[in-house]
Amino acid sequence: MRTCVFVLIAILFQVGLFGKASVAEGHLRLYHTHTGEHLDIVYRQGDTYIPAALDKLDRFLRDHRTGEVHHFDPRLFDLLSDATQAVGRPNAEIHIICGYRAPKSNEYLRTHTAGVAKNSLHMQAEAIDIRLPGTRTLKFRDAALALGRGGVGYYPASDFIHVDVGRVRRW
Repeated sequence: MRTCVFVLIAILFQVGLFGKASVAEGHLRLYHTHTGEHLDIVYRQGDTYIPAALDKLDRFLRDHRTGEVHHFDPRLFDLLSDATQAVGRPNAEIHIICGYRAPKSNEYLRTHTAGVAKNSLHMQAEAIDIRLPGTRTLKFRDAALALGRGGVGYYPASDFIHVDVGRVRRW
C-alpha cells in the first residue's frame, strides 16, 4: 500500500511540475546501405526536436549519388521510431535504402528502373525506403500502415518498404 501511495505521489508531482507526463525521447539507429555509414542518435527530447541532431540526420540521408543534402520533415523520424516500436524492436537498426533523392537522381532512376514516381516525395525529403533486418518486411509494412501517417509502399522482391509523410495511401 505504501508503495502505491509513493508511486501515485510521484506521478502527480511529475504531472503538476511539468503540466503533463513527460514524453519519451526520439531515438533512431540507422545504417545506410549505400554509404556504409551508421548513425545512433537522439533527435527529439520530449516534444522538442534537437536542431543539431536533425542536421546530422539530413546529412546522413543525403542523396548518395550526388552528395546533395536536403532538410527532412522530422515527422518522418517519428514515423520510423514508432514503426520499430510497433513491431517490438524499438532499438533495432533500420537499414536505409534511399533517403533524399535529388531531382537529377530521381530522373535517372525513372529512366533506368521501374516504379519511380516523377514527383517522388524523396525529392522533398518526405520519404524513406527502409528495411528492418530480423523482421519480416510484410510485418514491418503492416505496422507502418497501422500508424496511418502517410504513404506506405511494399516491395517484397527487393525486401524493403517505402514510408512517407504525404497523404495516407498504400501500394
